[in-house]
Amino acid sequence: MKINALCPISINKIDENIARLNALFTVLLLVLYLLTENVFPILFLLFDFTLRGVELGKFSPLALLAKFILKSLHVKPKTTNAGPKIFAARIGIFFSFLILLFSLLELPNPAIVFTAIFGLCAFLESAFNFCVACQIYPYVYKWLYKSTIEHSK
Repeated sequence: MKINALCPISINKIDENIARLNALFTVLLLVLYLLTENVFPILFLLFDFTLRGVELGKFSPLALLAKFILKSLHVKPKTTNAGPKIFAARIGIFFSFLILLFSLLELPNPAIVFTAIFGLCAFLESAFNFCVACQIYPYVYKWLYKSTIEHSK
């Protein structure tokens, strides 16, 4: 089995343009957080990524805004499998939580590091349609699958 052939597959499809615009909004909110040191953009991202991560993306404020903008600009939808994007949203929940936690604990250096990593991943998705989460998913899957087999022995 080729490890790079694995990816979370879903029966659901999403508009890739919305995902890329969501990633741009994420970058902008992370920059706003860095400039202001205000945790509200991170709280908003945590809320929004949670909606998308539990497959309630149709209620995501960022997705609704992206959909409105793309519809206004008459951009044709480009569908893609929702699985990788759901996995990426769950990673977004994790990063948002860590940034919020380190901010509230008044530990700015780890908060900045996680913000930079998160921002880089979102930038790559937005600018180049390169989903870092989809690249790391096979390794997570292999680790979880291997762990499950070892525990069942």
